[in-house]
Amino acid sequence: MKKTLFAILTLLISYSFDAVQAQKAAWTPLFDGKTLKGWKQLNGQAKYEVKDGVIVGTAVANTPNSFLTTEKDYGDFIFECEVNVDEGLNSGIQFRSLSKPDYNNGRVHGYQMEIDATDRDLSGGIYDEARRGWLYVPEVNPKSRGVFLRNNQWNKYRIEAIGTSLRTFVNGVEISHVIDDVTLSGFICLQVHSIGNRKDDEGKQVRWRNVRIQTINLQPTPASTVRIENWIPNTVSEPEKALGIRLLWDGKTTNGWRGAYKTEFPKGGWNIKDGVLSVDKGNGAESTNGGDILTTEKFGAFELTFDFKLTEGANSGVKYFVNELLQYTHEFQPGESMTVPADYIKKGSAIGLEFQVLDDAKHPDAKMGAGGNRTIGSLYDLIPADKTGYRKGAVKKIGDWNQGRIVVYPNNHVEHYLNGFKVVEYNRNSDFYKALVQRSKYAVWGDKFGSAPKGPILLQDHGDLVIYRSIKIRELK
Repeated sequence: MKKTLFAILTLLISYSFDAVQAQKAAWTPLFDGKTLKGWKQLNGQAKYEVKDGVIVGTAVANTPNSFLTTEKDYGDFIFECEVNVDEGLNSGIQFRSLSKPDYNNGRVHGYQMEIDATDRDLSGGIYDEARRGWLYVPEVNPKSRGVFLRNNQWNKYRIEAIGTSLRTFVNGVEISHVIDDVTLSGFICLQVHSIGNRKDDEGKQVRWRNVRIQTINLQPTPASTVRIENWIPNTVSEPEKALGIRLLWDGKTTNGWRGAYKTEFPKGGWNIKDGVLSVDKGNGAESTNGGDILTTEKFGAFELTFDFKLTEGANSGVKYFVNELLQYTHEFQPGESMTVPADYIKKGSAIGLEFQVLDDAKHPDAKMGAGGNRTIGSLYDLIPADKTGYRKGAVKKIGDWNQGRIVVYPNNHVEHYLNGFKVVEYNRNSDFYKALVQRSKYAVWGDKFGSAPKGPILLQDHGDLVIYRSIKIRELK
């Protein structure tokens, strides 16, 4: 009996030791510290070399983005390295990336963890190189600001790509969390970004060391409260559910929605097919076809996200704190029913604060209003969307999916985001806000406009074909 117990104990100790060793051995170097064995260069002609145990990439003028690429592909993995970059240079680490002759002549494309030694402070963001653009702009994560160390300091980079979950960390701080299934396997690249013909940036360098990977015994970092960008249409991941996020439109039915000034969903003018909700092309006027649709629920403090696709010259909008009674002249008394009378006929769109959805280039509304306050992403007719500087990349081309986001905090601070970039912020019901209303087309309603504690969410029929999907909400407390 003692011999049996001893044998079992010896086996358990041996198993535990082997498990620990396996875990320790899970890190595999991708760089031997001396050569570029296991790597190859694609696309541009930036210079890559090894100096003092460090991979050094040097920017060269008049050449495209350059990529030092692993010869192997990786699916699920945890990747780490240290990064040091010259001031003002932009770079990145590609992962699950591809190069195919039939895609843009072999152009490297796929996910990239941003390296950014500029005032943009976008390091750690996830960019879909040569494909969809930004998937996660660090601006949506306040904890990301100032984490990346500039002035030639070393930064620890970590990527966790497990299934459809893509997470990035800079110096131990989680920066981005993306859910996406477009590419589940591909190579890893060390990028030197093109500098065009900027001679002042020629010779600047980005450096990598301690480059390593895990592909077995993966232990992801415990879940956090970092904002999640889910790019799989009409789905809510388990981490999102844990944060209180839910679908506002289920992707299949009209459940939870009705026509403005109606008790039911419009009989025509709106279509549901293949997971998208589209408003039909009409005559370009407000609510003359199917009419606006809005939620049967009302919301106060919330975070709303929605994907939308514009057609050429199209106009629509997403409204919040909608009040269907604003153009009804009857003065309601305390305790009186606020139901719109059956014989009340309303022309035009229902009234509420509006996130503008518009083709700025082709629709005349973009040049109306004041200072661009009717352009895409704006608080319509009140505050123009800031699409200057690096936010120029906030607008996708016609036919591509855009993501809108509206955040109303419990203290009435409101923010608009367009494709991850904050483009509008204001304080609802503040004196400044009220002054804006008084100089707008909404002045006739004064303090009643957009001021209710709660209201429904509305999708506008403006007579143009606009497509929506992935409409989600999280109520804030």
